[in-house]
Amino acid sequence: MRGTLQETPVFKRIPALIIISTCLASGTAAHAQLATDFTLPRPAGCCLVNTATSLAEQLQDWNQLGRYHAANEELKKQPADPKRVVFMGDSITDGWRLAEAFPNKPYVNRGISGQTTAQMLVRMYPDVIALKPAAMVVLAGTNDIARNNGPQTLEMIQQNIMAMTELAQGHGIKVLLCALTPISDNAVPAQGRAGGAPPRKQSVQRPPADILKLNAWLQDYAAKHNAAYVDYYSASVDANGEFKSGFTNDGLHPNAQGYTLMAPVIAAALDRVVR
Repeated sequence: MRGTLQETPVFKRIPALIIISTCLASGTAAHAQLATDFTLPRPAGCCLVNTATSLAEQLQDWNQLGRYHAANEELKKQPADPKRVVFMGDSITDGWRLAEAFPNKPYVNRGISGQTTAQMLVRMYPDVIALKPAAMVVLAGTNDIARNNGPQTLEMIQQNIMAMTELAQGHGIKVLLCALTPISDNAVPAQGRAGGAPPRKQSVQRPPADILKLNAWLQDYAAKHNAAYVDYYSASVDANGEFKSGFTNDGLHPNAQGYTLMAPVIAAALDRVVR
C-alpha cells in the first residue's frame, strides 16, 4: 500500500533508533547526577544511524540460525554418515579445527562464538537433528554464567541443556555432555598481542565456583539420563584450579596446545558411544 511506514526508508530505521535510545535511557538512569566535567567513555561514532540499523538487523537473527543455514542445506544433500557427530557449542567449539584434530572423521562443527544455551536450544532442529548425526557433543554454559544474554540462574541453564538432551535422544541421537573448561586470571598473552595488554580477569564474569556447580550437575544428570559425561575440566585444570599455563592465551579459550588436551578426552568418549 502507498504511504505505509514500511515503504519509507526513514521509518525503517525507527525501530533501531528506539532500541538504542531505550538502552541509553535504561543504562544511565541508575547513575543519574549532574556532571562536573564533560567526559565520555569513548567518542561517538560518525554514523550512529547506520550502527543502530545494523544492530536491528542482527537482532532479527538473534540465535544466528543463518550462520550455518547454507552449510546445513548442502550437508543434507549427502547420504547421512552413520558415524556423523555434531559438535554444538560456543566459541571454544567454534574455534576448534575439527578436521585437523580428527582427520577423516565425519565431525560437524556447529559452534557459534558468544552463544548461550538458550540460543543453542533454538538451533537444535536445523543445526543438529536435521543433519541426522549418530551423536551430539555439547559444550555450553560458560556464556550463560558470564551473562552474555542477561542474568541466568543455574536452573535456567540446566533446563536448556535438559531440553537439548531430550530433543536429541528423542530423535535417536546419542548425547555427550562436556564439562566446562576452567578459567585463569594468570594467562600469558600470545606473542604479538595488540599493545601487549594482559588478558582480562576471567573470574569476574566466570567465577570458578559457578563452573564447578554446573560441571557437578552435568556429571550427575548425564549419569541419570543415559548421556556420556566428557571431563574436559580435569584434563585442563592445574593444581590451583586454573586453566593450565601455556594452554590458553586469554584465560578462557584454549589455544592450539589447549585443544590437544581436549582432543583425546572426546575421542575416547566417542569411541565408546559411536560404534
